[in-house]
Amino acid sequence: MQKMAELLGPGDERREGASGASALAGSCLADNRLNLDVYPDGCRRFLQLFEGRRGEVVQVEFLRLSSNDRLLGTTLGILPHLKHLKSLVLKGGHARDEFGSCQRGSLTNLPPNTGNLRCLTHLDLSFNNLSTLPSCILHLPSLRVLLVSHNSLVALPEDFGSLNKLTFFSAMKNQLKDLPQSIGELAVLQDLHLSENALEFLPEEVGNLHNCTELDLSGNRLSSIPDSLANLKSLRQLHLHSNLLVTVPASLASLPNLSRLDLQNNCLRAVPPEIQTLPFVHLRGNPLGETEPSPQADESSARGLRRLFLASGEDSFSVTSEGCKVVLACGIHFYFPPGAASDPLQIYFRTLAPDPQWVKLRHHDVLLSGVLELQPHGVKFQREVQIRMPYASPHALHQREVVVRTFSGQSWSDLRTRVEQKRKSKKHVAHCSVLHFSWFLVVSRLVQNECKVPTEGTLLFSSVDPNIKVTFPPGVTEETRSVKLQVLPVSAEEMEEITADAGCRASPLLCLSQDSLMDFLRPVRIQLPLPPGVTGLNLDRSRLHLLCGDLEGQTWDDITSQVVLEFTHLYAVFEVTHFSWYWLWYTTKTYIGGIARKVYERLRMYQVNFIALQRKKDPEQVLLQCVPKHKVDPVLKKLQDRYRGPEPSDMVEMFEGEQFFAAFERGISIDMDRPDCVDGRLSFIFYSHLKNMKEIYVTSPVDRKGQAVKGQVSFYRGAIPESIPEDASRRRKGPDSLWLATLPIKLPRLKPRWSENSSPLNGFSFPPLNLGNAETGYLTQANLLSIARRVGADWQTIGLNLGLTFQQIERIGYNNREDLDKQILDMLFSWAQQNSEDPDCVSKLIKAMKESGRQDIADEVETIIELGRQKYRESIRRVGLEQESSTEDSAIAM
Repeated sequence: MQKMAELLGPGDERREGASGASALAGSCLADNRLNLDVYPDGCRRFLQLFEGRRGEVVQVEFLRLSSNDRLLGTTLGILPHLKHLKSLVLKGGHARDEFGSCQRGSLTNLPPNTGNLRCLTHLDLSFNNLSTLPSCILHLPSLRVLLVSHNSLVALPEDFGSLNKLTFFSAMKNQLKDLPQSIGELAVLQDLHLSENALEFLPEEVGNLHNCTELDLSGNRLSSIPDSLANLKSLRQLHLHSNLLVTVPASLASLPNLSRLDLQNNCLRAVPPEIQTLPFVHLRGNPLGETEPSPQADESSARGLRRLFLASGEDSFSVTSEGCKVVLACGIHFYFPPGAASDPLQIYFRTLAPDPQWVKLRHHDVLLSGVLELQPHGVKFQREVQIRMPYASPHALHQREVVVRTFSGQSWSDLRTRVEQKRKSKKHVAHCSVLHFSWFLVVSRLVQNECKVPTEGTLLFSSVDPNIKVTFPPGVTEETRSVKLQVLPVSAEEMEEITADAGCRASPLLCLSQDSLMDFLRPVRIQLPLPPGVTGLNLDRSRLHLLCGDLEGQTWDDITSQVVLEFTHLYAVFEVTHFSWYWLWYTTKTYIGGIARKVYERLRMYQVNFIALQRKKDPEQVLLQCVPKHKVDPVLKKLQDRYRGPEPSDMVEMFEGEQFFAAFERGISIDMDRPDCVDGRLSFIFYSHLKNMKEIYVTSPVDRKGQAVKGQVSFYRGAIPESIPEDASRRRKGPDSLWLATLPIKLPRLKPRWSENSSPLNGFSFPPLNLGNAETGYLTQANLLSIARRVGADWQTIGLNLGLTFQQIERIGYNNREDLDKQILDMLFSWAQQNSEDPDCVSKLIKAMKESGRQDIADEVETIIELGRQKYRESIRRVGLEQESSTEDSAIAM
């Protein structure tokens, strides 16, 4: 108890905890229940209750705690004292990471004497870090329901069958590779859920589960199932989809109560007629009727196939009935099995730049490759041709999947895709198989869960957030239809950053779609988790808004008053008859549709910065990079020893992986000043699907007089045009223009001059400078050179008033003796280098000039910075940021 008091805090805090515990006990101990998982400090509250109201706490029968709680370890030691406990829930998933995804709890084991809870019938340890099942669980004599889903279990104990009263067991989303033989001893088990594990085979003893009504083995690695499953006479639903099954026993057709047999997405090439004729069997996604040999046989026969390695200039190759392997110069592989082409066939190929007019990406899609065109279009092969396309690694893309997408001539559709990463080269490759040729590309999309909805109804949940469920009741449809579900997590940090409102929260964004144009015959029940930080206990219903999105029309409608919303501690539940996008918001905003549209536009795009860095040793050379926002600072830190800068970019939207290049338009100007430096970095943020880095090196042209000519750099998408279009330097005409963005570049003269007729200052070069800030104005290197021309013999007085020491002045004079120009330049630029980070350096320069009796120079500096302010405002208006900013602010203010 002393240790508990130390954890709860000393003195007054402990007394406050005791009084709080009393108040909490009055409301939470009703009916011997303690639901403390809805509190972020639930374990602390439990410890306070146990200390202050121990007699009542030990009588608790139902207890829920979050295993994300930091005081869980201390709380576990008290659990064996709760002798009357019937239901214990120690789930994780109540905390979320930076991406908004559920975090697993810290639970890795249970105290050994937990096995003394003789009344415990229900135990839920989901979303934790269990690698082995705690041995004390096997000693719970009354346990009927056990949930250990979303853990890291690799095996179940050999004596798992000792839980002979178990009726429900769920271990989905673990790493189980096999099952113990004793599992057949669970004589009263009714529901067994083992989906999304790594099971490769099942023991024959599974056939002894005579009372089992639902068996879910989907998403494993099963290549066969035992005949003993035919003994499960009570079985109603058998889920075997997404395995490696090549055959299924015909005896399954004799199961008297079976109403659903899901065999989708396996490797079945033949199905017994007894199975195939069942009205409730689902076989989609299997290569039925094909006689292609197994992958191992393919690999064996492929060793003797002709191999073709094509050079970069080639655009075709021939295929015969014998088959071949082809490797293109760009890294794309083809495998034509023997018999794929009945007659000799010439194949033509080319890679194309993605055109947004043609390649229509769906919401939240990211393009990872260029477009591969294969001809002749539409010619059907006798056997599937395998295509392996390398693609750009989707950096920082969380909870997404990669698919190959093909174009039919009218629309794009996704192919069944397998991905791998080469061990040596670390390259990512997408595999697909096709029967005819068209256009292909690789994209990353939100994870898609799908199912068939039969007349008797079904349940669909998200693999990204299992708290999201869609329930289809019996009679929901007359004909079986296909339904797809996608989820986009939205973190509280993202919402706060976009809306500038710390109280604004949103649930994950849910997208539901179907392959039918008809609404459902009965309401479909949807469960969404409440926004982060909101529970059923602190819920203010007036702040909760349910939004329905029409993304084609770019609208979000508040349908809160049109549906019946039910709430639990963690979830909101409602019913709909048609599918769309659904989003649960918790905010005080009144015009919720407008702010949701603004937030969605930001969520579906990725922030990217253009930065321009000048090489220190050769300031006329500029490195341009397009980098994701989160990589800007690391890139600058890595390059800061060799480069300085950067300069700004304008707002554009480009495809991921899209090619672009820089072209000169009338050269580059040294006096194209953009006085909008922030923290030493000049860059506008734009939003793009682009996630990979691009680099372009630019060296300014020099005319006969040694002056850098005026102009700018423009970026184009697609192939480099043979000649720059005449109107390239004009204002962008619209979305179909080749012009994507214009980036004014400011470069210093490598050898500055005092006048047209003076000789160059041999060996005297200065790096670029940009002094001041947007409020006080800016001075550039060109401005300082102009000021230096007027300083004359007063340079020493000015230097002292600027703060240089007498020793520094003497050293400058000695190093540049007999050359007044160099003395002035060295003094002025030495001061500028030391004060480049000081936002008040410009005002200090003006003050020093006035103190030195040079009001004329002070007036010139003030004129320069006023001109700089005007240029800054003009540049903001030119790229349209001023209007966009005001529009966004007004939307957020509503």
